[in-house]
Amino acid sequence: MSNNRTSGLRGGRVAGVGAAATIAVGLFSAGAADADTFVPLPDGEKQGPGVTITRTGEHAVISPSLAANGAGRVAWVSGNATADVTVTPEGEEGPNNGPAGGPGTNNSSTHGVSQLNTGYIVGCQVAIGDDAIAAGLSGGIDLEGGSLGGSIGLELGPGDVKFVQIEHKDIPEPGVYSVEYQDYEIQIQGCAGYAQARAYTVVEIIGDHYSKTTLYGAPFSIG
Repeated sequence: MSNNRTSGLRGGRVAGVGAAATIAVGLFSAGAADADTFVPLPDGEKQGPGVTITRTGEHAVISPSLAANGAGRVAWVSGNATADVTVTPEGEEGPNNGPAGGPGTNNSSTHGVSQLNTGYIVGCQVAIGDDAIAAGLSGGIDLEGGSLGGSIGLELGPGDVKFVQIEHKDIPEPGVYSVEYQDYEIQIQGCAGYAQARAYTVVEIIGDHYSKTTLYGAPFSIG
């Protein structure tokens, strides 16, 4: 069994510095009303075929946008998503990764290797509950990739919902795989109403018994 861990910072703060910075933000918030809001979020676990997904240490710091226009805000999110994978074909199998080598059947989208994928669902004037998630899985929600600097900017109008991918990691063999991110910046512009976000972690296992297991985090307000 292998132990694979990736920072997920992608050019942002190193883990030790990021942790110290998060603590500093919390202390600053205590002395400055309405500056930043620290949001602790619960751990979670989900079991699926051949995998156990856990999310630990998740929290967010909500800040007003520097644009100060009433329609922008910033969320600094942190957490650790881990997949304990017990069953997966070893190595890559090319694009035909469905059951019995079929051509990408059963909604397989990893293009030849099992995969851990984590990020956030972000919406404007939308409660990120089961209905919003179902809409996204049926193709109604856009996917946005983050930048190398550990941040992403979103333009969201009323009713808009987007998936923000923070990081993904290939799973070429059974083992424990982890994506840790610290103070990843999500900037939201154009949303004059309330905004909400929710973490997601997806593990896809390719092969004859293809499966997709998803763990969602608790929804939280971004103001």
